[in-house]
Amino acid sequence: MMIFEGSGVALATPFTENGISYDTLEKLVEFQIENGTDALIACGTTGEPATMTDDEQRSVIECVVKTASGRVPVIAGVGGNNTAHVITSAKAAQALGANALLAVTPYYNKCTNAGLLAHFTALADATDLPVILYNVPSRTGVNISPAIYESLCCHEKIAGIKEASGNIAQVVETARRIRGKAALYSGNDDQVVPLLSLGGNGVISVLANIMPKYVHNMVRNYLDGKIREACEMQLEINPLVSALFTEVNPIPIKTALRMIGFDMGPFRLPLTELEQKNYENLLMQMRSFGLCD
Repeated sequence: MMIFEGSGVALATPFTENGISYDTLEKLVEFQIENGTDALIACGTTGEPATMTDDEQRSVIECVVKTASGRVPVIAGVGGNNTAHVITSAKAAQALGANALLAVTPYYNKCTNAGLLAHFTALADATDLPVILYNVPSRTGVNISPAIYESLCCHEKIAGIKEASGNIAQVVETARRIRGKAALYSGNDDQVVPLLSLGGNGVISVLANIMPKYVHNMVRNYLDGKIREACEMQLEINPLVSALFTEVNPIPIKTALRMIGFDMGPFRLPLTELEQKNYENLLMQMRSFGLCD
């Protein structure tokens, strides 16, 4: 089952001094839909669920679902390192109207390959929603190997994978093993077209927070056979993508959202403001694309 094809945005969460800025969140959702984004991911890594309470996470998912109002799929981030808690979050997301789940590999306590199989199988069995597996070993310390992907993607409710390992050789083998079993989404904005060339179906993008139409069009061009145009767009945007990852995500992208007029509020510790030299580089790149003055 294909959850979406094209550009899914990993939505940043706007905070206030003591909660969530729902007005800004609604504006972000409308901005994305108006500019062609194909799916909304709430409470993924970029949404900072690590510093949100359970109630806050559920309220963010609820707000995104209500604002989207069925116009595009809403995918709820529910990943964690406690399988029972992940399942509770997944059931809550289904009750709130999410269309699918995104689940990162367990972090800190980690697990064996057997643990990965058991963890994701338990999640997939827990609700009626399709699941996208999220592999980002630079953050979690756990990598999903192609062989484990192949086993997991035999489950009828595991519908996709978000690959952010950055290891192209591994992704090639993964693509070979899962083809026809699950959708493949790039988790790295600098590798969208390379993954599409392996039969990928789109991207779950940080960049799309500020350039939703650009990312949508880049993917659409490739899928429509306009390969050269898609490649040129990937190459053109790479300096801005680099600027968006000079510090840990989502510090730069939330700063960039401020630059284009969204009130994202304060960072929650342990995240802090973008360093001045990185701010100046980001501003220069933003200006080069006409995104701000």
